[in-house]
Amino acid sequence: MVLLLCPSINDMVSIILNIVKENTMGEIAIVIGATGLVGGVLVEQLAEANHISRVVSVTRRPVEYAGSKIENQVVDFDNLDDVASVFKGDLLFSCLGTTRRQAGSLEAQRMVDLEYQYKVAQLAASQGVQHYLLVSSSGARANSRSAYLQMKGELEKRVRPMPFKRISIFQPSLLMGQRPELRFGEKLGSLILPLLTAIPGLHRYRPIRGEQVAAKMVQVSQQPGQPLEWFTLDEIFIK
Repeated sequence: MVLLLCPSINDMVSIILNIVKENTMGEIAIVIGATGLVGGVLVEQLAEANHISRVVSVTRRPVEYAGSKIENQVVDFDNLDDVASVFKGDLLFSCLGTTRRQAGSLEAQRMVDLEYQYKVAQLAASQGVQHYLLVSSSGARANSRSAYLQMKGELEKRVRPMPFKRISIFQPSLLMGQRPELRFGEKLGSLILPLLTAIPGLHRYRPIRGEQVAAKMVQVSQQPGQPLEWFTLDEIFIK
């Protein structure tokens, strides 16, 4: 005699709801450089995005957020191995950056702009993050004569072989927007560049606002793409 055990209606409803939940659950987005010009607005935009269930804002100092989807993780960037689990998620948005003046020396700037970001990318890859999104710079080249562009180019070169399912690199020009600190060079550039880039041939160097870069990153994160892709300045502006 074979006894068939049929689930009750309540059990069936529970099973269906669990299946729906598993298939509609959003992604976990991790943001480093979350207090910067791009990262700051990116965190807020991600918190509003339907495909994101949680935003992990990784910072040096505590930051308070109003959104319930945002979680702040305070880390010591000199000891990232101790907090490797922080970088477990689906998407890593790498927006970290500083200036030589802020950092105090070229070596200290290199530590922030290159070494910290590279280390975080390594940890995220080892934690199973699938999509890596990096804010680089227009003109980034590992052999550039500019120390800044060299750092950006070297970082791009280092992360390309990493085992992410997808790598998206964004190369904006001068970033405009409200920063907590005044950067005189950027302020001067934001006044002069719009005039200079009106000249034919220089349009591709026009400034872009931080929230525009962030919006493009959010858009790319929810659309299919190539395993390795670059977005130059004209491609970052959302039409």
